[in-house]
Amino acid sequence: MQRRHDRKASENRDQLTEQEKRSRINHSKRSVGRHEVQSWTTATKQALCLMWQKVKAQLMLSMSFLVAVFWCCRRLYSFLAQLLKRWSNYLQRKLIRNLSVLIEVDLLAYSAREWKGEAKQAKHMREAYEELFWSYHIKYLRQVRRDNYCVLRAVLFQIFSQGIPFPSWMKERDILKLPEKLLYSQGCNWIQQYSFGPERYTGPNVFGKLRKCMEALKTNWTEISTTKDHEERGNMCNTLFSDESKEYKLYEAIKFIMLYEVVEAYEQKMNREEPIHNLFSLLLARDSSSDPLSFMMNHLNSIGDSVCLDQVELFLLGYILEVKIRVYRLHRFNTEEFQVSYPDEYRREWNEISLLTEDDRYYNIPLFRT
Repeated sequence: MQRRHDRKASENRDQLTEQEKRSRINHSKRSVGRHEVQSWTTATKQALCLMWQKVKAQLMLSMSFLVAVFWCCRRLYSFLAQLLKRWSNYLQRKLIRNLSVLIEVDLLAYSAREWKGEAKQAKHMREAYEELFWSYHIKYLRQVRRDNYCVLRAVLFQIFSQGIPFPSWMKERDILKLPEKLLYSQGCNWIQQYSFGPERYTGPNVFGKLRKCMEALKTNWTEISTTKDHEERGNMCNTLFSDESKEYKLYEAIKFIMLYEVVEAYEQKMNREEPIHNLFSLLLARDSSSDPLSFMMNHLNSIGDSVCLDQVELFLLGYILEVKIRVYRLHRFNTEEFQVSYPDEYRREWNEISLLTEDDRYYNIPLFRT
């Protein structure tokens, strides 16, 4: 019994020992597996950390580069914007400084600024401006440079800005040939004494200069009058009337056309072909302009230099351009001569332009608003 019991106890111990061995072996395998998993996990984490650090460094470098680029672009944009603004202001100041017809201003504000005080004349002028504002719906005006081309400038600027086409008689003739026609067909050798405003005694070069003036008038008039867009036409006028050399050619061309019409009327009178227009009778009745030569020497040659157009020449100007020139004469306020038209006889189809003057010497452009 005892032996049997000992044998069983020994077998049991052997079985326990085998189980322990297997348990230890399994535990060792599990430990090794866990260690391998932990090692792999650690290695993976380390690899990912290392990769992230590299990516992070690249990202930081890229972000720094992008920030630097953005900052540089922003500084460049600010610099270019500032430069463009300064250049625009410079061009605007230069244009305004050179512009011979200024931008519109409020009529009453202009009146209050120009005619201050309680003097009789100042009160009279302010009353005249108020009458224009309230009764004639003239709300603004554009100031015209005060020189001896003033009235020619005011008239031509409005003709161009309104897109008024050539007069009918200019469409039928080539105005570029008028200087040569005056010399060769009508024998006016004295035309060499023609003066271009302050420039006198041109001599034999007069025909070349006159042709350039006529070309400038025809080219600019055609180009501007065929422009349908009002804003674009206004910009073209501002550009043209800020270039003295160009605009003076226009005025001299108009002066010459006035002379040409006087020559034709004078020859018509001398040949007694048919009655001449009343304005030519009035013009040739003056002692200072009894013939075309005296008209040129005593009147036209001084226009642009020392005198402006007088009222008789305003009649002639409206006639040759086929426009009705309505003039508000503020110094004649409360008289019948406050509002006059040049010429007083005109055709219904003629376009109308308006002028405003304080002294019959310098003129501004009134603007109507209803």
